[in-house]
Amino acid sequence: MADPSAPLWVGIDVGTQGVRAVAALDDGTVAGQGAAPLRGTRRDGRHEQDPEHWWEAVGAACRTAMEQAGARRPVGGAALCATSGTVLAADRALRPLGPALMYDDGRAAAAAEDLIAAAGEEAWQRVGARPQPSWAFARLALLGRRALRPGRGDLLLHQADFLTGRLNGAPTAADTSHALKSGADPMAAAWPDPVVEAMGVPPVALPALTVPGRPVGTVCARAAAHTALPQGTPIVAGMTDGCAAQLASGALEPGRWNAVLGTTLVLKGTSEQRISDGASGVYSHRSPDGKWWPGGASSTGAGVLASAFPGTDPASMDAVADLDRPASAVVYPLAGHGERFPFAAPQARGFTLGAPADEADRYAATLQGVAFVERLCFERLAELGAPVSGPVRVTGGAVAGARWTQLRADVLGRALEVPENTAPAFGMALLAACGGGPPERVAARMVRIRATVEPRAEVGERLEGAYRRLVEELAERGWTDAPAGAGARRGLR
Repeated sequence: MADPSAPLWVGIDVGTQGVRAVAALDDGTVAGQGAAPLRGTRRDGRHEQDPEHWWEAVGAACRTAMEQAGARRPVGGAALCATSGTVLAADRALRPLGPALMYDDGRAAAAAEDLIAAAGEEAWQRVGARPQPSWAFARLALLGRRALRPGRGDLLLHQADFLTGRLNGAPTAADTSHALKSGADPMAAAWPDPVVEAMGVPPVALPALTVPGRPVGTVCARAAAHTALPQGTPIVAGMTDGCAAQLASGALEPGRWNAVLGTTLVLKGTSEQRISDGASGVYSHRSPDGKWWPGGASSTGAGVLASAFPGTDPASMDAVADLDRPASAVVYPLAGHGERFPFAAPQARGFTLGAPADEADRYAATLQGVAFVERLCFERLAELGAPVSGPVRVTGGAVAGARWTQLRADVLGRALEVPENTAPAFGMALLAACGGGPPERVAARMVRIRATVEPRAEVGERLEGAYRRLVEELAERGWTDAPAGAGARRGLR
């Protein structure tokens, strides 16, 4: 039985559809967890949520987690992650001035390119990433024009710093992870002057910036009553939901990677140097201990199955599809329009080379195609100088498909590790437990591996020709550079 005096570390994850809270012990045991739903409004390219509803849901999720964990336990710290790019305007008392604009609200996209150009390339070099039209930078500029009241001292906030401010009882600094897509310089933890000028907002309206994992306040009396977190609990600056998932995976040392296969495919790793390349869709977050977390998000992923095989049970297809041999066709599995990583090609469309023998063969070709894109992502990262020889920890909904995970190991030619707890809220609990120290040390005791999937060399060699055919076709279409060399796969080991 766990020591009843052992401290809890609380992580909070504010997603699109709900809030989750986890209270974990030093050894990674989850002592309590809670959840509460969220709702939003979508219409005509707009996506809004009520910030007060966020606060209500944070309170409900935390109270449930604390009740399960035992209300008398001490809490060593709390951290919060949220959707990257969700922003709002509020007054100095943290009262919202209107609904929040969600990360995929498109009303600022039309003006984004002009705003991005106005800041200048030198400013984006400092940031380490040139914004995409969908990033928060343009939404903050829109809110600055429409929501701020002259002379009132109003604030422009990210979802995460609004909620940490509510926990603290006063505005807090924003972490550079949530602020990266708003134009923050992660190295200096500052807003570049050209970025602020391009936004056209008063500099005092933007939050101060700090490094993830640093203390930003303590839980106030009002928040303690609302959440059941003890008054005075330290609050540390969090990271985006994607970085929180990387923390939960424990892929925190140079060369280690977290591959998240959900609706899309996301790779996040660790490097001593900042890795960024707009042509490949690669950029880096600053880690709590000063390293860099490079990564990218492909538009391919498990989400393609819903459009390619509507109403089909993936488990039933897994049982009949031959994933161990090349399918009759080669598929680039893209459900929508445009690719972001491992190449940036807004004109990209999915395609099929050859003719599948039947539905099971088409299914196999699709799963193989996703695995091929994943390998191409790793090869591109290696070309950019990112260390990729360490272990790969796989998370996301597709990990439930054991045969697909085996296929991915075969195509990459390396072992894949499946962590036990992959929730972003758990990643924030881990960050809260770091106390300013290297997160990999805390991950070593908190993160547990549920399974390891070893590659089968004979299957990988069998699929090599199909992989090369896909890469050559992508190059012929002008979406990628020339195909990687024959030794690229060996370099992934």
